[in-house]
Amino acid sequence: MASYDVIIIGAGPGGYVCAIRCAQLGLKTAVVEGRETLGGTCLNVGCIPSKALLHASHMLHEAEHNFAAMGLKGAAPKVDWKQMLAYKTDTIGQNTKGIEFLFKKNKIDWLKGWGSIPAAGQVKVGDDIHTAKTVIIASGSEPSSLPGVEVDEKVIVTSTGALELPKVPKTMVVIGAGVIGLELGSVYARLGASVTVIEYLDAVTPGMDGEVQKTFQRILKKQGLDFVMGAAVQKAEAQKTKARVTYKLRKDDSEHGIDADVVLVATGRKPYTTGLGLDALGVQMTKRGQIAVDAHWQTNVKGIYAIGDCIEGPMLAHKAEDEGMAVAEVVAGRHGHVNYGVIPGVIYTHPEVANVGKTEEQLKEQGRAYKVGKFSFMGNGRAKANFAGDGFVKILADRETDRILGCHIIGPAAGDLIHEVCVAMEFGASAEDLALTCHAHPTYSEAVREAALACGDGPIHS
Repeated sequence: MASYDVIIIGAGPGGYVCAIRCAQLGLKTAVVEGRETLGGTCLNVGCIPSKALLHASHMLHEAEHNFAAMGLKGAAPKVDWKQMLAYKTDTIGQNTKGIEFLFKKNKIDWLKGWGSIPAAGQVKVGDDIHTAKTVIIASGSEPSSLPGVEVDEKVIVTSTGALELPKVPKTMVVIGAGVIGLELGSVYARLGASVTVIEYLDAVTPGMDGEVQKTFQRILKKQGLDFVMGAAVQKAEAQKTKARVTYKLRKDDSEHGIDADVVLVATGRKPYTTGLGLDALGVQMTKRGQIAVDAHWQTNVKGIYAIGDCIEGPMLAHKAEDEGMAVAEVVAGRHGHVNYGVIPGVIYTHPEVANVGKTEEQLKEQGRAYKVGKFSFMGNGRAKANFAGDGFVKILADRETDRILGCHIIGPAAGDLIHEVCVAMEFGASAEDLALTCHAHPTYSEAVREAALACGDGPIHS
């Protein structure tokens, strides 16, 4: 039994970042983690491994489609799937070992095992009960499925199983046209699989800017992904060597079926709070199964806090990290803050898709007077040279004050470009502030400046 200032349950991006910040603020800190490695879903079976496969498969795509035009002649590389998985595993290992090093450097104890909270100020790991002035729950989330869909992680898989397939399937059905489904679907499409995406709604990536949704789906179709929109999946069942997915079209209630070697269930994620003992403690939960917290991330039980995917808000690693740092400040007696209006979202397909702030649809719903500044990557010299002219930057600004309200990018390096807009929004900048800032030439970032100029008298290169 050991005593700490803070015990954090979960070593994902929220938990480990929170632990490091707590340690930096002079708090004696421990983290409970039942996995063999640190980093949670993101580093082990999520963000990092999927990005490794996206990068590798994109290199293959470039070799097959663009090398010859650049004067790089020769046969495109053959896919050694075993080696690609080894590269992915090595990438995971480097990151998880990096967190272990940071724990040692910051004198953070790793309590190995699955934790529960028998009482406020106590955390049980195995047979040991440790005490702490503050307990922070950062238990994350797990894939959610649909009724009638039995996941076996072999033929019918979640994102976890999709990262470990023994071979590249000839055919794949993806249930859900959200971030995870489109990222992993595009990986396997590039590797030669015939991929069909089935989505309940009428647009991909629900909640995103409508214009981006349409452009994104059109580009993915061009890349070989098939889409069945407005379809409610009834069931997915593994058969001898394949799986069969049955769905109904919402427009006419007609029933259809499709066979595939692998079915990827990408219907979102749900908070993971199993085994923590929250019911017995009387911790208040939301209707959606999330832990309810106040403005300082504290639950209704004093001394117990929660952050990340297990509370309300977007299930994003960087949102959890921000909350982790903020709650550490609160626990240390300082002021912690998260600006939920400026949390970017990124899809790591090619082209990438990124957004921050309000969409046009949200502004219309609010009756807000706004203006749109848009610039196509076809007018960007660097993008054209790199066969990356698909897509655009779109900035939304207040019609009266010119203050930036949102930005939506589909195009090369969108996930990096979005951050200058995030910084601008954090400082309450106007579109004109961005437009008057010198951007290096030739860079993709010039497209952001041109979109800002388009909020005023107009872009230069369009």
